[in-house]
Amino acid sequence: MASRARRRRAPGPVWIFDLDNTLHDANPHVFPHLNRSMTMYLERHLGLDTDGANALRVQYWHRYGATLLGLIRHHAVDPHHFLRETHAFPELQRAILRHPLLRSVLMRLPGRKLVFSNAPVHYSRAVLRLLRVSDLFDDVFTIEHTRFRPKPDPAGFRRLLRKHRLHPRACIMVEDTLVNLKAAKRLGMKTVWLGPAARVPAHVDVSIRILAQLPRHLPRLHPR
Repeated sequence: MASRARRRRAPGPVWIFDLDNTLHDANPHVFPHLNRSMTMYLERHLGLDTDGANALRVQYWHRYGATLLGLIRHHAVDPHHFLRETHAFPELQRAILRHPLLRSVLMRLPGRKLVFSNAPVHYSRAVLRLLRVSDLFDDVFTIEHTRFRPKPDPAGFRRLLRKHRLHPRACIMVEDTLVNLKAAKRLGMKTVWLGPAARVPAHVDVSIRILAQLPRHLPRLHPR
């Protein structure tokens, strides 16, 4: 992570980036692996068959925004154990698809950069290393740091803001998930949606299809 001295000197806004499906494409390999791992975890620890475990995983994901929250609330599952077991990738380097322009794009953005992920810290830091951009970020703020109140829960956002003594209006949130951007916008952040742009909701300031398009929108996000 970048030094504190450099963080204090960095001019410009504070960029808050999601990780999966924002800094890299998690759909081909990472998300299918996580879905399988979570289903297997429910089978082992709740005594369910595969169909029942998969159904409960999806049910909790839809109801709470994260399967883990349902497991904590209804089954007293140890969240650290769950995250360690489900985010174990024997060959993570094969699952991560790194865009060759990622580093140069991030370096063109003025200001400090943070990662805010609903994934655990060990996984998030490993992914950033494989993407070869970990040195460009001042902090990796993960589900553990939110005290297991992940995005879009505003409590997680507020913990991030307090930790770094940030005013929301100085921040730009870059995400692929609209409900998370809505929470960021309500707090006063500028928002960038990485996704299909057929219809852009009112709480999105800028919509892009790929991260490489972000620097061209700097005047709209950070007027000089």
